[in-house]
Amino acid sequence: MSKIGGGIDYNQLISVRAGRRRPALTRELTKRQYGASKESISLAEGMPNEVTFPFQAINIVMKDGTSLSIQGQQLNAALQYIPSQGYPPLLKKLKEFTLQLHNPPNWQDKDLIMTNGSQDGISCTLDMLVEEGDPVLVQNPLYAGTEIILKPYKPNLIGIEQDECGIIPAKLIDALENCKAYTEEGGGRMPKVIYLNPTGSNPTGCTMSLERRKEVYKICCDYNILILEDDAYYFLHFLEEQPVSFLSLDVEGRVIRFDSMSKVLSSGLRLAWLTAPKQLVHHIELQIQSAILHPCTLSQVILDNLVSAWGFSGLLAHFSYVRRYYQARRDFTIASMEKHLKGLCQWDIPTGGMFVWIKVHGVADVYDMLMTRGLKKNITFVPGHAFMADPTQACQYIRASFSKATLKQIDKAMQLLGELIREEHLLLRRKLDGLENNILR
Repeated sequence: MSKIGGGIDYNQLISVRAGRRRPALTRELTKRQYGASKESISLAEGMPNEVTFPFQAINIVMKDGTSLSIQGQQLNAALQYIPSQGYPPLLKKLKEFTLQLHNPPNWQDKDLIMTNGSQDGISCTLDMLVEEGDPVLVQNPLYAGTEIILKPYKPNLIGIEQDECGIIPAKLIDALENCKAYTEEGGGRMPKVIYLNPTGSNPTGCTMSLERRKEVYKICCDYNILILEDDAYYFLHFLEEQPVSFLSLDVEGRVIRFDSMSKVLSSGLRLAWLTAPKQLVHHIELQIQSAILHPCTLSQVILDNLVSAWGFSGLLAHFSYVRRYYQARRDFTIASMEKHLKGLCQWDIPTGGMFVWIKVHGVADVYDMLMTRGLKKNITFVPGHAFMADPTQACQYIRASFSKATLKQIDKAMQLLGELIREEHLLLRRKLDGLENNILR
């Protein structure tokens, strides 16, 4: 990967597959017509006529009593095709919102695009950047959905060990130096990207400190790595101050940031957006054109109306309520674990997100314990294997969610987990005794 005139040569980053994409003329005409004057006449688009749609109005009542009414021309727009980048009035608001929250350096060189949830944005981005067999840097453990996206590309996943503050800079440098040495010997390619989930990480619940983020950003600058900043839990941190994003630190144009409303407004509306250098956003737009034309218009119009009604301050006040709600659930869950799992497990207190990452003592691999004997007890946890860069290795970790089950159910599940671990210890002891007896015979 090289730089041109001090900047990043994005052309060298784009996969051969993504580089073959070209703008769809019909989509480009749709974009042009959306901003055209009222006098402009278009016979270009293959849009159905809105008079044939059976919907008169969509009325939404919020829990705080706010009413949103979508009707007339706005309803027509909400039920119609739009430019692939997103609903223009919402895009304008989200650009203002992003500028207010992050104040990104060189903002004039960046752009936004709506995606059908962050998963869609991450998928489009990895398709844009990753060739089959490429090395890809990931935090280890990592969000399982990213590993699923990458699997068809047969990547060399390079997992970077984490502590309570996120990935460890020295481990990242070691991995990059190993890649460099291997590449110089003619054995492979240098990584282009690193995937990070820096706030309330899924599954660990840890949040990277500002100092750690600065260290990681500098390393990525030194080795010319793009940072995929998946920040789905950005508004669900449990800290006194809002964490500083990688986007806020991005003086070189190497951060692709994913924001989502799934955890704070609705997961079913599939509302998310991607912020990145304009050239990369353009490539993402080409992929969206060819895959889904554009994310759901109605969802975008609902969010646009909500922001108009609440303003950014009202939106942030709601996020603050959501944060307090999940923090209280986290506190209850940790207290329940102290009661039922003390001495059996260890954990760090999550600083954000919806999960606690539990290490089980005395059980080298939790898979069978959870997926066979645990299910018989009617408790479901995720074995840590699902989140590891190498899921084939034995794993002592469990991910537990505190987001949706009732508090009573959480306490019961932790009690049963404690019983399950004790039973597993006994089972392992019996197996070991049996092996010893066979040896002595």
